[in-house]
Amino acid sequence: MEKVTIYHNPKCSSSRNTLALLKHLGLEPEVVLYLQTPPNETELRTLLAQMQLSPRKLIRTNETVYKELNLENPNLTDDELINAMIEHPILINRPIVVSEQGAALGRPIEAVLSILNTPLTEPFVKENGDVIAP
Repeated sequence: MEKVTIYHNPKCSSSRNTLALLKHLGLEPEVVLYLQTPPNETELRTLLAQMQLSPRKLIRTNETVYKELNLENPNLTDDELINAMIEHPILINRPIVVSEQGAALGRPIEAVLSILNTPLTEPFVKENGDVIAP
């Protein structure tokens, strides 16, 4: 079976939908509750490299702590943004899915299909009723 890991926040509908999509595909992903078990600096840097994203592209800008820490400051370095995400994992956008083919941010959730060997063969219905067709 294909080995898949999801960095998951059960309070997030995109994260819940992505986990449900993986299960719909017959996969049994390792679920990392990243708010309880956040990635360390090396893991976060690896995820960013695998997704080919800058820290600025992964950081959640609508969190209170984002504003409190003045993270919108364009002069902040990648290291400073990474440190903020490590200190405050709520700032890490989710869900992140990792497979043997790489990693993808599940926004939109269909983006994770590009890193999976298992194809979508049956329609998948999201929580809100939207359908992802094969």
